[in-house]
Amino acid sequence: MKQPLSLKNKSAIVGVGESDIGKVPHMTGLGLNAQAAKRALDDAGLSVSDIDGVLTAYSFTEPYFMLGSVLCEYLGIKPRLNASMVVGGASPAVMLKHATQAIASGQAETILICAGENRATGQSRDAAVAALTAVGHPYFEQPYGTSVPGFYAMIAQRHMHEYGTTREQLAHVAVNTRAHALLHPNAHMKTPLTLEHVLTAKPIADPLGMLDCCLISDAGGAFIVTSAERARDLKAKPVYLQGIGEYHTHEHLLCAASLTEFGATESGRIAYEMSGLSPADIDLAELYDCFTIVPALELEELGFCERGEGGHFFESGKARIGGALPVNTHGGMLSHAHAGAAGGLFGIVEAVRQLRGGLGARQVEGAQVALVHNEGGILSSHCTVILANDKG
Repeated sequence: MKQPLSLKNKSAIVGVGESDIGKVPHMTGLGLNAQAAKRALDDAGLSVSDIDGVLTAYSFTEPYFMLGSVLCEYLGIKPRLNASMVVGGASPAVMLKHATQAIASGQAETILICAGENRATGQSRDAAVAALTAVGHPYFEQPYGTSVPGFYAMIAQRHMHEYGTTREQLAHVAVNTRAHALLHPNAHMKTPLTLEHVLTAKPIADPLGMLDCCLISDAGGAFIVTSAERARDLKAKPVYLQGIGEYHTHEHLLCAASLTEFGATESGRIAYEMSGLSPADIDLAELYDCFTIVPALELEELGFCERGEGGHFFESGKARIGGALPVNTHGGMLSHAHAGAAGGLFGIVEAVRQLRGGLGARQVEGAQVALVHNEGGILSSHCTVILANDKG
C-alpha cells in the first residue's frame, strides 16, 4: 500500500475552548458551539474574520441538514472551506486530519473545528433512549432489540471470556476518570466515585452498569488549526501535529472480524510511523471512553500494554496522573462531558492544555508528547493523533 503524504509538522493547534458544561438549558446546540468557538478564538488571539475554514460534525438536537453551513451563518463566517463530518465519535480527530491536509494544500489557512450539542436538556429522556436503540443493521441487528450499550456489553463480555478481564477492573476505569474530573474546573461530574459505587450502580447491559456508561451532557468544544509557520506568530503556545492515522473496519458490529480486536492498531501504526515515535515516547493519552471497556481495549491496540492487560493497567494505577501513562486527565466522557462528537474533541483540547502546561494538580509533569484516540460507531472508525509541544 502506498504510504500517505506525511503531515508531520504541517499544522499546529493554536487555540482551544469549551463551552459551559453539564445542564445548560438556556443555550442551544449552536449556542454551545459558538461559545466554545469564541473561547478558542480568544485563546489564540484571533477574531472571526481570521477564519477561512470551518469543520464541524453532526447533531441529534439541531434540525439542520447542512449543519456546517448553518454554523458558519450563525457565527458570521464565509469560509473558503466548509464541511460536516460524520464518522461518529472519530469525527474530531478526522477533522484535524482534513484540516491539516487543507492547510498543506493551500485550500485554507486558519480552520475552526467545533462540535457539540445540548443533549442533556435539548431532548427528552424518551428521545435519548430512542437514539441509543436506533442503531445496528436495520435488517440483521435491530429486529433483535439492539442498543449502543448492548453492543459494547457484548464486546466487554467477549474480552472477559478471552482474557479474564474482571468486572472490578472495568470499574477502576470509571474511578480513574472521576478522580481526574475532580481536578477539572469545568467537568460535568464533581462527586467522588468509589469502586462500590460503580459495582452497585443500576445495571444497563450486563456487565455494564450506569457508571460504566458515558454521560449525557450539554457541551461544545472547539480548536483552531493553522500552519506550523503561522502558528509561531500567534498569541498562544502552539502544539504541533506529529502523526495522525485513520482506519475504518466496519459499520455494523455483525461485520466486525472480532469482538476484541479493532482498527486502533492500524490507525496507531500509521500515526507512530508518521511521527517517528513509539508508545514509549508518549507522556499521556486521551482515549475515547464511551464505555469502560473501550479505553482498556485502546491501550492494548495502541501498544501501551499486551492484549488482555488493559483492565489490569487501570487497576494497577498506571493510568492515574503520576502513573506510568496518565489516561483521560480531564475525566473523559465518563466524567468530564459527552455530547455527540464533542466527547472526543475534548480529548484534543485536554492534550493541548497538558502540553502547554500550568494545570496545577491536573498537570502531567514534564508532558511533551500526547496521544489522542477517537473512535466512532461501535469501534468502527478510528483516528489516532500524536501531538507535541515542539516540532521534534
